[in-house]
Amino acid sequence: MGFTEAVRTCLTNYATFSGRARRPEYWWFLLFVVLGGMVASLIDGALFGFGTEDAPETQVFGPLWSLAMFLPLLAAGWRRMHDTGRAGWYLLIPMLISFAVLFLLGFEMAAFLAAGGPETVGPGLGAGLALVALLTVAQIVASLLILWWLTRPTQKGRNAFGPEPPVRPRGGARA
Repeated sequence: MGFTEAVRTCLTNYATFSGRARRPEYWWFLLFVVLGGMVASLIDGALFGFGTEDAPETQVFGPLWSLAMFLPLLAAGWRRMHDTGRAGWYLLIPMLISFAVLFLLGFEMAAFLAAGGPETVGPGLGAGLALVALLTVAQIVASLLILWWLTRPTQKGRNAFGPEPPVRPRGGARA
């Protein structure tokens, strides 16, 4: 599967979370999303300027691109995980850990401000920050594990998520 066919396939299956996706389909589409984001950022810079210390950068097209591509990229990753024999929801683990870290940091900041500053910090704040550090390490490990799983070869034959996707020649012609 080539670049254009992968992009076409992933955009056609915009929110399809069932089935399987081979490595080229996912990685070519990821490249498309990254390149599209770079182009959108350049358009933002050309139209609105790149920002200065006094006037922050205005972004319109970059965030719109990211929002539009979030669901199809998640769906392609979900199908890619299925292709390796793993549940697609594993992709959400790093994101859930991020939300937990942000929640705990907000909670810790509120406790810090309510305590009156650094002079009145108690052991609870230190324990909370240690938990944030532990969750951050867990997020890094989970992200690397997900990345490794996304690079694994196709599980041969039928698995719990469907039949093995057909192999397509690089020229875009269907086998």
